[in-house]
Amino acid sequence: MRLTNKPMNTSQQVKIIFWLFVIITIVELINLFTGRMLNQLGNIPRYIPGLKGIILGPFIHGSLQHYFSNIIPICIFSYLLLQYGLKRYVLVSLWVVLGTGILVWLFGRASSHIGVSGVIYGYFGYLVLAGFLSGKVKLMLISVLVAFFYGGLIWGVLPSSPYVSWESHLFGFLTGLAAAKLWATKTN
Repeated sequence: MRLTNKPMNTSQQVKIIFWLFVIITIVELINLFTGRMLNQLGNIPRYIPGLKGIILGPFIHGSLQHYFSNIIPICIFSYLLLQYGLKRYVLVSLWVVLGTGILVWLFGRASSHIGVSGVIYGYFGYLVLAGFLSGKVKLMLISVLVAFFYGGLIWGVLPSSPYVSWESHLFGFLTGLAAAKLWATKTN
């Protein structure tokens, strides 16, 4: 599959989402059956060995509830982001994962930050803003629907629980908005 912003057919989009689902689920099962040993691979701010968590942290979840609360939104938002094309999906994903991870590593609380929710918030930020910036009716409709159905996510950028990485949510959302500003109006 070539990296292009041309529309993909539904079966190609479903295949990508299926493999994303499989990878996150396999990591969750390994983590579950090893007594959550993978949690030590999270993003640990200002701790050099914690840098690996920038890439690995999004694939690791602290509990089955954490996994289930993330797997459906990441699949839905991935599908919606794929409406911009595979190239944009990969570009935004890399930007959000790396940007969020680095910002959490620099400014987050001293804790192991794990879970794909930072990426979900990044996709949320991108999807809400990018459609309006694109000027395309289909993409603007996606922005409106995401804002309407998932607008409550915005409260997750505020500190709420000591066990929730609101920093990942905040920095994910901000990197998603930045990605929309950078790339939403570009055609390729």
